[in-house]
Amino acid sequence: MVKESKPLSYGAENGEKGSFDPSAPPPFKIAEIRASIPKHCWVKNPWKSLSYVLRDVIVVTALIGAAIWFNSWFFWPLYWVAQGTMFWALFVLGHDCGHGSFSNSSTLNSIVGHILHSSILVPYHGWRISHKTHHQHHGHVEKDESWVPLPEKIYKNLDNTTKLLRFTLPFPIFAYPFYLWYRSPGKEGSHFNPYSNLFSPSERKDVITSTLCWSIMFSVLLYLSITLGPFLMFKVYGVPYLVFVMWLDFVTYLHHHGYKQKLPWYRGQEWDYLRGGLTTVDRDYGWVNSIHHDIGTHVIHHLFPQIPHYHLIEATEAAKPVLGKYYREPEKSGPIPFHLITYLLHSIKQDHFVSDTGDIVYYQNDPKLQKYSFTKFE
Repeated sequence: MVKESKPLSYGAENGEKGSFDPSAPPPFKIAEIRASIPKHCWVKNPWKSLSYVLRDVIVVTALIGAAIWFNSWFFWPLYWVAQGTMFWALFVLGHDCGHGSFSNSSTLNSIVGHILHSSILVPYHGWRISHKTHHQHHGHVEKDESWVPLPEKIYKNLDNTTKLLRFTLPFPIFAYPFYLWYRSPGKEGSHFNPYSNLFSPSERKDVITSTLCWSIMFSVLLYLSITLGPFLMFKVYGVPYLVFVMWLDFVTYLHHHGYKQKLPWYRGQEWDYLRGGLTTVDRDYGWVNSIHHDIGTHVIHHLFPQIPHYHLIEATEAAKPVLGKYYREPEKSGPIPFHLITYLLHSIKQDHFVSDTGDIVYYQNDPKLQKYSFTKFE
């Protein structure tokens, strides 16, 4: 077992003393957390889940109608932000289908998941399977799937352009479509290819189905662009899609990075499901919390993805006494979560790679990258 020395916490960098070691094995078991959560929090109500789908679809449809009705440059920017946020809400409901927290029916989950995710150009099963891998191995340097830290050797072999695109805003918050097609540096495969090493042979039929649904949606968008005009479709669908991608990358990154104290990543025998899940961070998104179905309540979701989103807040409150310091209370947000931009900027600037060795490692900084970034864009 090799343990890397702990870095200063973000607070310690400002002269504060940090005494809690987030990499220490917790004094509780996952069964104790599970037992603390009320039994009704595990109950999946398909009608309640479908009511959220109906709500979101009505809002999306109403926004499209309003945008076409007003068709003014005063209204379009408001529409883009609102509709992009609603696309993100649709993704979260499809995400629940992928986890099986939407209902106990795998058929209903698959049908709703395909409709929701295909509508925003996400291959449902392809994403579902890779996201399952993320949950099963969260916090593992090599086996995790979402925003995986780059080992130093892989990082140093990246060309400067790739480094800039990965670690210079705004480029990272537009990464999701590229991830679907090419995954992350150091990993191979595509979420659209049934023969990708992301999938087992038994999963290939599901991946083909999702890729076909994605292709149908893309064809519909292409047809509408030809018949209605590409500029109108760009305004109605294209810009909201980009806002959705920004939301997805922004939220998923901050659930696993950018806390005020640097959090560990694991290898080998130091990793286990509980320790990996406990490095997840809850976030408060202000008035957006209810719109995107409380996805910011993320720690309990990571440990128990079977819990429906409408029970996550109650489940988290019940589990806090067990979690103790391993639960990091999110900083309260104003109506709009501008405070999270600071954490994103700090993390992108500081968290570049982890050591090639060590079973407990922390992000390290490449000072040359910042210098190169300024030179590149001067």
